[in-house]
Amino acid sequence: MMGESILGAFELVFSDPMNIIVVALAGAFGLVIGAIPGLTATLGAALLIPFTFFLDPVPAIGAIIAMSAMTIFAGDIPGALLRMPGTPSSAAYVEDTYALTQKGKGAIALGVSLIASSIGGLVGSIILIFLAQALGRFAMNFSSFEYFWVAVLGLTAAVIISRGTQVKGALALLFGLLISTVGLDVTLGQPRFTFGVDELYRGIDFIPAMIGLFGLSEVLRNVTTPTEKIRRLPRVKTKGMVRESFREIGRNKGKVAQGSAVGASVGVLPGAGADIAAWISYAVSKSTSKKRNEYGKGSLEPIAGAASANNAALGSAFIPTLAFGIPGDTITAILIGVLVIKGVEPGPMLFTGDTSTLFSIYLVFIIANILLLPFGFLLIRGATSILRIPRPVLMAMIVAVSVVGAYAINNGYLEIVIVLVFGVLGVLFERFGIPLAPVVLGIVLGPIVESNFMSSVIKTDWDMTQFFTRPISAVLIVLTLLLLLFPVISTLISKRRGSDVTEEETVSVAAANIDEDKQADAHAEQVDRTAQERASGFVNDADSGPSTNSESLENGADGVNDARSDVPGDARKDESSEGTER
Repeated sequence: MMGESILGAFELVFSDPMNIIVVALAGAFGLVIGAIPGLTATLGAALLIPFTFFLDPVPAIGAIIAMSAMTIFAGDIPGALLRMPGTPSSAAYVEDTYALTQKGKGAIALGVSLIASSIGGLVGSIILIFLAQALGRFAMNFSSFEYFWVAVLGLTAAVIISRGTQVKGALALLFGLLISTVGLDVTLGQPRFTFGVDELYRGIDFIPAMIGLFGLSEVLRNVTTPTEKIRRLPRVKTKGMVRESFREIGRNKGKVAQGSAVGASVGVLPGAGADIAAWISYAVSKSTSKKRNEYGKGSLEPIAGAASANNAALGSAFIPTLAFGIPGDTITAILIGVLVIKGVEPGPMLFTGDTSTLFSIYLVFIIANILLLPFGFLLIRGATSILRIPRPVLMAMIVAVSVVGAYAINNGYLEIVIVLVFGVLGVLFERFGIPLAPVVLGIVLGPIVESNFMSSVIKTDWDMTQFFTRPISAVLIVLTLLLLLFPVISTLISKRRGSDVTEEETVSVAAANIDEDKQADAHAEQVDRTAQERASGFVNDADSGPSTNSESLENGADGVNDARSDVPGDARKDESSEGTER
């Protein structure tokens, strides 16, 4: 049965060359969307819907899948080159990618991100193929209590990944949570912190805030810094980047596997998506790394881990969508509409009867993630040329892209003001050493935390014990505590091992010093014995006559001096001091 379904899927996908052409064009469109800050995969999927009306079910679904997979990777490109993350998931490791660009290794950073994204997408596809129904049933056990703790786990990740002190990271996170409360209350519908501005009723979107914090703040910092103090970005070399990128992936294969597992686990939860998966993966990678001090300063480890989590979550997000018709994120919500229009009803019935369409969706996932490699490397090679543009022109382009991207979100001027305000805040935060990434995550996860908390307490009449007594909630609480305490525990263990090694070294050094002292004493005793024997020989020779007296005296003195010349300095000092006491 499965063999027939697989053969039918291959026939549906490859029987018409137009199917592959549509997937390739949609992938190229996704690369363009993702590379422009402010344009998201959700917007790209919405723009593709009119074209899907004229396509068969397989190419229509394949177009959305390929577009979303490539959009998520393409969001890393403006983050690495201009410090303007194209997606919230890219903001998790934008400091590392941009720091590598400042070292001339921007192409390698993007290459590692590309390969990790492709591997993560393939892992997510495999999990989707073999575990869709089982994981879908497990995800159905999640209620508002569990989703609350998943969001708390994501907030914990923001503190873990903070550069510098975690206190400043917590302050930045609280500021982001405060910003997320602006607008209508999620349960009562009451306006909060709107100050009479009707546009603020919809809240502050995280995209203009992210553009201002990372992109515009970089422009303002360059404008306010004297020309002679501005650090010029080195030319990004793309020669040999493919080979070097694969070599770095080999060195960080453990982080890629770890990120793929985290992304697939988080993505299967409806509403979680790739954004939370990337942040949690970054935090797990940093907590378990021996080089956590290099994170945020140009390390490839978090890039490999978080990038693989992005696309792994994308594949696993389709599990609740296909198994039960429950959208895993906004993209799958759009996909459900396309499936229904094309006469494909998502749910348990999709896994019974003729499953050729289901396996064709699986096959399109694999094709899209394979096409991501050549398309991505071509985009990296072309995009790195943007750094050759003169700095004044480049800064003006960043401002223009920021304004256009912000305006395109809601076609309103409020988003442009938000970009300007958060650009100034970004400069002030960095001047005082406050990390920027937790602010973005606070804005993203704030509504999720609040809505699930309020839903939980309303339906239980404020019975708070339900947050701790449910089995899955207890597991998530333990994971949150482990994520928080693991760096402390590992530091204590390393210090304990270091102290044990120091004590052993001290004991060995003391034993060596004792041995040296014993050897020196023995040598000194031997010298005294030799000197006495030669002196007695001189006395015996003196009885033989005056002719040999002077000769024996000279020989005895020379013998004593020769013997003393073999004694170490410390032994000679000890001997002279003993002679003085005598």
